[in-house]
Amino acid sequence: MTRLECLPIALLTLILAGCGQESDTPPVDGRDFDGVSYSEPAPYSGKVIDGYLTHARVWLDMDGDSQYTPGPLEIELENGNIAVLESGEPTTMSGQGGEFSLDVGELDLPPEVGPDLDPRDYPLYTVALPGKTLEQTWRGDVPVARAFLMSAAPGVRNITPLTTLARYRSLFGLGSYLQTPDDLAGSLAGLNLVADYVLSGDERAHAYARALARFMASQIPDKYNEKLTEIGSDGTERYLSRQAAYLLGISLVQNAPSVIAVVDEAAGGNYANVDPATLLLPEVPLEYSDPVLLTHQRILAQPENDQNLPVSTSSLMVSAELFFDYSEAGQLLSVSAEGCLAPSMQELARLLKVNGLMYQLGSQWRPSVSLSPQSRIAFEAEGVDERLIFDWENRRIYFETSTTCHEHESISAGSTELAGNPEATYHWQKADGVGLELVAEIPQGGRSVLVPEAAGVPPEDFDGYVLSEDGVETSSLLVGAGSFCDPDAEVAGADHVVTAQYSYEFSGYEPQPANFVGLALEYDARQFEGADPDNPVSRLLRYAFLDPALSNLANVDAGTGFQWAMYYPTTFDPANPNLIREAYLTSYSGARECKREFEETPSSAYAKVEYSYQMLSEYLLGLLD
Repeated sequence: MTRLECLPIALLTLILAGCGQESDTPPVDGRDFDGVSYSEPAPYSGKVIDGYLTHARVWLDMDGDSQYTPGPLEIELENGNIAVLESGEPTTMSGQGGEFSLDVGELDLPPEVGPDLDPRDYPLYTVALPGKTLEQTWRGDVPVARAFLMSAAPGVRNITPLTTLARYRSLFGLGSYLQTPDDLAGSLAGLNLVADYVLSGDERAHAYARALARFMASQIPDKYNEKLTEIGSDGTERYLSRQAAYLLGISLVQNAPSVIAVVDEAAGGNYANVDPATLLLPEVPLEYSDPVLLTHQRILAQPENDQNLPVSTSSLMVSAELFFDYSEAGQLLSVSAEGCLAPSMQELARLLKVNGLMYQLGSQWRPSVSLSPQSRIAFEAEGVDERLIFDWENRRIYFETSTTCHEHESISAGSTELAGNPEATYHWQKADGVGLELVAEIPQGGRSVLVPEAAGVPPEDFDGYVLSEDGVETSSLLVGAGSFCDPDAEVAGADHVVTAQYSYEFSGYEPQPANFVGLALEYDARQFEGADPDNPVSRLLRYAFLDPALSNLANVDAGTGFQWAMYYPTTFDPANPNLIREAYLTSYSGARECKREFEETPSSAYAKVEYSYQMLSEYLLGLLD
């Protein structure tokens, strides 16, 4: 039903119908008004614009999954009733001038079900089909080369790259879709982000939109693009998950400043001459599965009252915090420490196997700590004190420090600030054409080389190694055969049970403590209820090691060697079964039997490490705040 209204004078310039006339035409800037001041059009009409796009799939996203959903579609109403849309979400293909009209007749509900559904309460979506959707240009109709997805906030009828940017900024709490973001490089201030910029002749908005569309197309998964290219594809195919579409929106908002800066530089003030196809836009790989990532470690390794370690775990104070930074692909970019971190060549080598995609490792970033009292001193001072920086393209890792925590390892800070040349550099290469050889170069301390054990030796997540310094072997670890056991009935349901042990031999750092024998990697590898067979449970619970750099510290009493004991969440997550919750560094306690319930958290320790995780989307969203 349309409504006769005499609109306020301020709104007359925004609509085509005058006072006292009926209007089913949306305002030229693409916005809807409330039901009192503006008539409800039937059908629900708008435009798809990059330039104007014809034969693009358009739909009203009523279930919030960012993909077209066929019928029957059930919508739960506020009154608790269920509305059934037999035809699914209203959908159509755009026509000439990018215009579309959605049949929203099924949104009129029987009175006994509930009030009619208002299409203005739901966002519009469109997908451009590669080779099928046509962009209208002054040279004629040009097929879209690659698919891209666009949306518009509820009530907005124009669907453009700019409405997509505005909608996601609003969803992420960065301002209303009617506000122009003035914090972007090149600044979008002064632009109407929901307008038909082709009709208004706004060359700057048009140049930004086409560049953003090209960036969005570069991030569409190849398989989805291929599916939409197939003969018979009409854009109704479902491929993206809800989280994948959400990540596309986050990445757009995150990278829009860079895209717009490129356009501004190319334009030089004349946006009509910008050819988006020639622009060098950011290439940003994206991990669509939205993996869980380790983002923070809290390390407690400073005793109260200057006691020697180990001490009661209740008297351990925070001595460092580690922050992990990632790309949109989930690749580790850096680890920053307030206080001191302890780079582990074993852990770095493990990370190299997955090219920095730490979520592909069962347990992410096994614990390591600095027990130096200087860590607490550095932690209490403001700012980042140490950092690992990963340069994956050039196969380099750089370690920077402004502390004295590593002087016993011949690593001295070159400055009280993190700047200048790194204090240590790691690089890697193939060893004997098989595994990766990791080399550490320390200007004051020489050259260390870690060669991992040949790939394929179980367990898959714990490689042996040979470590040498300046050409002389200093230590090695060789993993042996595994043994498996079924837990006793009375402990089968415990939170942590040892069900697998892999013996290993450790040599080096002579003389070794007398009790440093019977070494075994202990795992909880039970078949948990709901476990994914493609993602088996393999929880490393305990392993022992020697480390003179730690045991020779004046504040450390370590005559028997060290061991890490690791604990996992009691709530089982089949998608992420092996993520460590907390770990304790204790004195090595000797060989233990399989099938036992793993020991409770220790009352005495050298250190405790607490883990915090986020989904990739949560982490990236935090970067926008």
